[in-house]
Amino acid sequence: MSLKGFAMTQLGNGLALANHHEDALCVREAHLSLARRFGHPEMVVLDIKTNLANSYADLGRMEQSMQVCRDVYVGHLKLNGEEHPYTLREANNYADCLMQLNRFEEAQSLLRKIMPVARRVCGEHNIIAIRMRMNYGQVLYFNNGATLDDLREAVTTLEETERTARRVLGGAHPLTGALGKHLQNSRTALRIHETLSQG
Repeated sequence: MSLKGFAMTQLGNGLALANHHEDALCVREAHLSLARRFGHPEMVVLDIKTNLANSYADLGRMEQSMQVCRDVYVGHLKLNGEEHPYTLREANNYADCLMQLNRFEEAQSLLRKIMPVARRVCGEHNIIAIRMRMNYGQVLYFNNGATLDDLREAVTTLEETERTARRVLGGAHPLTGALGKHLQNSRTALRIHETLSQG
């Protein structure tokens, strides 16, 4: 990355951290345009696009964020193959965007495809694999059309993942805390569904 590109990345990140999201978006859009004009390597362009997707998300423009996340995932898939950690990370980011747009079936399908790859390549204890399983549990219990089996699978997935995170990351890690909250919520959703089914 050029010195100017590095400076633009730092400026965009600083503006985002200061909650100046419109300004951060302008910087990141300009950075992407510059990178394309000067034929920067594809990996650099994909990194800029990831930051751009974050800016769209920060502004609540989730449809645009999802489209960029999809492009980044497909870009890494072509450049690095499905087993590369960057590809797996961006696949999970894309699934997260789909979930936030309530496109649960698409997110579930993608996560079912990539979770076995992450387990095989990175191992059960890798943070990418842990995040994927957390997202998968969320997708299952967030869905208003979830069946009892879906909710039971969500609880089981989140129980196992929370135990893994507690063992690997410790109880104080934010990801472990998030898993604990999702586990509680999934158990509540399951209890409500069971009660309604019996009634």
